[in-house]
Amino acid sequence: MEHPRPRLVISRCIEFDRVRFNGEMVSSDFVRALIPHVEAIPVCPEVEVGLSVPRQSLRLVSVDGGARLLQPATGRDFTDAMREWAGRFLGTLPEVDGFVLKSRSPSSGLRDVKLYRAVDGPIVLGSRNPGLFGAAVLARFGSLAVEDEARLENPRIREHFLTKLYAIARLRALGGRPRARDLVAFQAANKLLLMAYSQKELRAMGNIVANREGLDARDVLAAYRKHLLSAMPRAAAHRSHINVLMHAAGYFKEGLSKQEKDLFARTLDDYGRRLVPLAVPLSLVRSWAVRFDEGYLLQQTYLDPFPAELAVMARPVEERDYWK
Repeated sequence: MEHPRPRLVISRCIEFDRVRFNGEMVSSDFVRALIPHVEAIPVCPEVEVGLSVPRQSLRLVSVDGGARLLQPATGRDFTDAMREWAGRFLGTLPEVDGFVLKSRSPSSGLRDVKLYRAVDGPIVLGSRNPGLFGAAVLARFGSLAVEDEARLENPRIREHFLTKLYAIARLRALGGRPRARDLVAFQAANKLLLMAYSQKELRAMGNIVANREGLDARDVLAAYRKHLLSAMPRAAAHRSHINVLMHAAGYFKEGLSKQEKDLFARTLDDYGRRLVPLAVPLSLVRSWAVRFDEGYLLQQTYLDPFPAELAVMARPVEERDYWK
């Protein structure tokens, strides 16, 4: 299956440039592997508001019930400059599919930034806050595929992020005024994927595609996109995946041997007990779809939601010989 190139805003300090406050760059195996597959828009909010590299660090400080972005070493307040720049930058972006931002950053963090009581004190009032740019991203684009590089170390979060990112990118690839037949084909190709995430939204999207009211193509697309994003706020449940996999396997019930059926049942049980990743039962279903030339399943994005190179992001194998 051919995959689109998602348009992704990425913190510039992650695998692009040495623009962190200490002049370093953040290493991320996942982002490094992802970059060749996306149309990247790297950005560093702190550099964009005029700070140098290296620079004195910033922190979020509680002032009069609100969060201010202050520089303890100088006492400078960058709150207004950051908010003004963020609004301008986000308002002039082309249509994007997602964001990967720097975790724990007082500017770019999404949910894990410390809020201090004073600009020069050690007391932390909370550590689950967004940075100023991160908050602006969530307010305007929070329904897209938005994550930080630290959470993307988690395999389940990473799998959901990629699945959502590529689903949004596939819809964008249809253009601003897709033909009715193209949207129908999109709905058909993503049926099992949407079934795993939300059967309620799947039905709603089917009604939108039918367009019984005769709406303009732009209005149909806008309504459809809204429901697509609503269908995928978080990773699909294991039980939902098991139900979809069993549904897909039903296409082969007359052709599979007892041993193959038993293997599939054991694999689903292992997946349900978190012993194997989703890729394992998916590989079985995909192989049977090829073997039996099941065209309907071969077109399903559920079996191939993003490039295979990104499916398994394992760290390099250590070659040390433990028996010596």
